[in-house]
Amino acid sequence: MLIRNARIVPVTSPAPTEPVDVLIEKDRVTAVGSGLDLDAGGGKAQEVYDADGRWLIPGLWDQHVHADQWTRAASRLDLSAATSPADALARVAVRLRERPGEPIVGCGHRAGSWSRPVSVAELDMVVGPTPVVLINSDFHHAWMSTAALDVLGLARRQTVVSETEWYAASPLLDSLESDAAGPAAYARMLRAAAALGVVGIVDFEFGVRHHDWAQRWDEGCDLLRVRCATYDLANFAGRRTGDEIRPGLTLGSLKIISDGSLGTRTAWCCSPYADTGQYGAPNLPAAELAEQLARARAQGVTVATHAIGDRAVDVALEAYARTGARGSIEHAQLIQPGDAPRMAALGLTASMQPAHLLDDRDVAERVWPGQGARSFAYRWLRDAGVTLTLGSDAPVAPLDPWLAIAAAVHRSADARDPWHPDQALTAGEALAASVDGQPTVGVGSRGDLVLLERDPLAATPAELRSMPVTLTMVAGRVVLPG
Repeated sequence: MLIRNARIVPVTSPAPTEPVDVLIEKDRVTAVGSGLDLDAGGGKAQEVYDADGRWLIPGLWDQHVHADQWTRAASRLDLSAATSPADALARVAVRLRERPGEPIVGCGHRAGSWSRPVSVAELDMVVGPTPVVLINSDFHHAWMSTAALDVLGLARRQTVVSETEWYAASPLLDSLESDAAGPAAYARMLRAAAALGVVGIVDFEFGVRHHDWAQRWDEGCDLLRVRCATYDLANFAGRRTGDEIRPGLTLGSLKIISDGSLGTRTAWCCSPYADTGQYGAPNLPAAELAEQLARARAQGVTVATHAIGDRAVDVALEAYARTGARGSIEHAQLIQPGDAPRMAALGLTASMQPAHLLDDRDVAERVWPGQGARSFAYRWLRDAGVTLTLGSDAPVAPLDPWLAIAAAVHRSADARDPWHPDQALTAGEALAASVDGQPTVGVGSRGDLVLLERDPLAATPAELRSMPVTLTMVAGRVVLPG
């Protein structure tokens, strides 16, 4: 393809100040210049696209997605607006009247902002024998009816199912919503991502195996690039991070969840939560974390370690230093000032989800008082030389790179002033953290390109959040429009 009259956005280095032509052959940019011939690269261009002065960037990546849960979210009961347990139960009752007898899976409520905990008994009073699973927005626990506990083979209780027990149970939801995540649903999800300029995702789905994605690939889901992580080192079967399963589908990292979340007050912190007096907790002992990192390093596998609280981050960094393992800290939501240079020295990536800031701002101020300046500390990390990558953690936040970029830059989504603006990124820095390490478009760039209607470096907050995408190309193939 030959793209004519495109304005190249200077992501990591200067770009031409006037529109240029860009030739893509197979999966690489082979020529950039003014008035290129159709055969500038030695082979006749099969298609010509007039960008008409639109802005060209490397394709965007979402570096943290739970693809199966995000795909299923489209068919689940949306509880994101529920303001209390009673409100959530009322919405469940409406769904039950609309679809009597059908199991219900809901998601999106923020129990951490409610004034009291929930019970299984109050859910049972509304739903009776109907299996109901209500997944908290942070995906660290689920509120289930007794019937759902029975169907999923879990012990009966009055409290929510949380952390490790929930992660093990979540892949079993097929028994309640078997039609929600077939190949057609995945393809719709991937095309929706492409419409936002996404060319690749890193999938951290619970229970996923590499052959699951290989099967989807063969069934028409080979639309974007995918790196597939796993929670079990045995699933690598002697292979290494970066090995190709199919063209565009590669092996990712070993995922380890070392602590919980802010919403459930299980993120492991150095100071106690103001409302519980507790510190959160690790999900595995420090020695076991280090052992898993060492085993992964020996097999040539990188490790993505979930660590939200500052104590969890500290212990994770100690484990990386002791073992020499490589990879990322996922979330790094609350850190100590010295953690940024430690992370840089270890060559680790900080994989962060800026849209969580919009949801967690008020809760963090309440339960982490005086610590907001250390939350989502993008500026500390970048200035220390840490590689930043941005994502969504969908379905915890929408799979939308522009929402993430805008949140990293403006640190507010409403009329309030930015939250600790000294930790903000510039638009250029946030964009650079969203393109999988790709430089300004030039000769040799991947053929993963996106055309925008606006200049992202000059956009207002509202314009960033609603950036129109005209064309998305993956490995030289046009996915949008498609």
